[in-house]
Amino acid sequence: MNLFGSKRHAVRIAVFGKTDQGRTREHNEDCFLVADLTARQASLQPEVREHTVGERGSLIVVADGMGGAAAGEVASQMATETIFDHLVATWCQDDERTPQQFAYRLKEAVEHANRSIHEYAREHPEVRGMGTTTTLAGFLDDHVYLAQVGDSRAYLVRGSRALQLTKDQSLMQRLVDAGELTEEEAEKSERKNIILQALGPDAKVRVDLTHQEIRRGDTLVLCSDGLSGQVKKDEIAAAVSEPSKDLAAACAELIALANERGGPDNITVVVARISGDGLKAAQSGDQVGHQVYPLLDGDSTTEPVPVYKGSPPPEPKGSVQALLVTALAVLAAAAAIFLLT
Repeated sequence: MNLFGSKRHAVRIAVFGKTDQGRTREHNEDCFLVADLTARQASLQPEVREHTVGERGSLIVVADGMGGAAAGEVASQMATETIFDHLVATWCQDDERTPQQFAYRLKEAVEHANRSIHEYAREHPEVRGMGTTTTLAGFLDDHVYLAQVGDSRAYLVRGSRALQLTKDQSLMQRLVDAGELTEEEAEKSERKNIILQALGPDAKVRVDLTHQEIRRGDTLVLCSDGLSGQVKKDEIAAAVSEPSKDLAAACAELIALANERGGPDNITVVVARISGDGLKAAQSGDQVGHQVYPLLDGDSTTEPVPVYKGSPPPEPKGSVQALLVTALAVLAAAAAIFLLT
């Protein structure tokens, strides 16, 4: 019996999303999708913007396209639509309705989208080399499951704090993990546009699959790096943490803040406020953050391959650290050229 899907023990979600071209780009290559998987509806119509999370769950996807001209737009739209369609065709038909199966289907949907984009680019020379980051959140019962490729982010806002649930698949994150850079240095680096993988350039991807138990009153924020690169996480928390605040206004406020700081990239943000007596109240000892979800099927994907988002950065000057970054950047550029030719 699914208590969480019943009216007595409901999990409710209120959600809104907005995307903006920014101040410097000629067109918008970002895309997002919001869906009630139980109703099999993807839209921002009132029935989806506020709904009870049913037995098949709910879905949010943010995709940040790249490739120039119309290629990035094609890739990001393909990613969002293909993921939704695949889940409707598979997960929504499954007899087994378990967290393990849901997580498996989310990962599978991202891998399917990657193959579709890769094959489309091979068959259409005018968009060859296109790609897109993809971060998705799937809600089921009292958990959210996240599947990520690239550097779009998911934050959980609990109380007045924003905690990052995803980990960027980027060169800078690798250097932070290795102790070569601090998070502050990585945020300021001219090389933060080097990501380790994206959907499309390669036939296989490594999907980062994680999960988080959600609590009554939590807010989930998904965004492209056009927002996270300009707006700090405490500012994101301040914009969305007030329960009475209109979500459309919160999205508009965050995008305006990114644009005030130059708007150097396309900006996309989706905010989901979670409520209902099917959820526990938050406790001080709750674990929140990047938590890998182990699948029983194993992992057959490949190691990430570096690619550039936008133009390659300028050469650094001086210091051993700078030389290390240069060497890694050269390897990244070589891999990107190999993939795009």
